[in-house]
Amino acid sequence: MVRPHCPRRVNGDPRANRFKPAGIPSGQLEEVRLTLDEFEALRLCDLEGLYLEDAAKQMEVSRPTVSRVLESARKKVADVLVNGKALRIEGGVIMPQGNREFECSECGHKWEKGFGGGRPQKCPECEGRTIHRCDCHRADGGGHGHGHRHGAGEGQGRGTCRRSRARE
Repeated sequence: MVRPHCPRRVNGDPRANRFKPAGIPSGQLEEVRLTLDEFEALRLCDLEGLYLEDAAKQMEVSRPTVSRVLESARKKVADVLVNGKALRIEGGVIMPQGNREFECSECGHKWEKGFGGGRPQKCPECEGRTIHRCDCHRADGGGHGHGHRHGAGEGQGRGTCRRSRARE
């Protein structure tokens, strides 16, 4: 029996999640899927230049796990470049890094809570139960509304603050 994957800590989403060779219609290309934890391992080790031990600490996994994830990621990127395939970055068993912002619809109180702790059941100020995510403070305008994702695809888990929609 295969051991279940432990969620890997990832520092946000890539700015773009799809790459393809120019001049070839998407429908004619084979697509390779790079998971978000593979993307994070590439970012930390190859772009940031971290040692495996340091990348493992940031991703909250073991050094051998980062090594396996990095090896898989490099093989996929090489396949894309050498064979002219499309690359899609999505999914994986991840735990986003940072905090989520919540707002109480009853009293307007806003507070932050880290990923992985579950959704708050009530407002810490008024104990109201009408709570929503408010990611309008983030530069990218969105976030993932749940701790770890198992293969979530494009657009899943994203939401916008109700106040942002009201201004439109």
